[in-house]
Amino acid sequence: MNIEELKSYLPGFTDPNLLQAILDKGNVQHLSPGKVLMEPGQFIKMVPIVLEGSIKILRMDEEGKELFLYYLDAGQTCALSLTCCSASKPSEIKAVVEEETTLIGIPIAMHEKWMDEFKQWKDFVSNTYQSRFQEMLVALDAVAFKRMDERLMRYIVTKMKQQKTNELHTTHQEVANELGTSREVISRLLKQLEKKKWIELGRNVIYIRDDFEELISK
Repeated sequence: MNIEELKSYLPGFTDPNLLQAILDKGNVQHLSPGKVLMEPGQFIKMVPIVLEGSIKILRMDEEGKELFLYYLDAGQTCALSLTCCSASKPSEIKAVVEEETTLIGIPIAMHEKWMDEFKQWKDFVSNTYQSRFQEMLVALDAVAFKRMDERLMRYIVTKMKQQKTNELHTTHQEVANELGTSREVISRLLKQLEKKKWIELGRNVIYIRDDFEELISK
């Protein structure tokens, strides 16, 4: 990979010295769907920047229940990883590869060095904190204030946009895990949406109407 290729993945970086430093110090990885990149309790050794694909960030409780927080898409990194890096603390989140993904891992030492050396890196980190904080508030509001049926519908919309498809290949249990509820609750709510003809349920797949987002906003 050269600087021009890297710029196409990370258009926010225009400083050639920073781009060259990323190429020199970064470690490019190609990951398959389902790969667990990070788990609670692990010490983070790199700052992952997604070049292609997406990574799902989850919060887990002491019993192992998961709650979906947000996705990392191309050009993004994880604010919670940055926080753990800066504080030298173990990870508090789980990161799972959602689709075929290419990322470049930046060593912690470089992250700390570049905060002083490159303004664009410092701005990138600051913008990451700001955008992820807003997404965390959305996730918190959903858990605290929204009914499970509303959370499920917003979850479906998020998945549609993330995967750019109207076919979600997942199980009721996987959806339940990410929303922090039981499979029985999710199955019942999905059946209700199917009765409205907003979705159609298949074996480990949910077919969604093109106007689903419009329907749930009415």
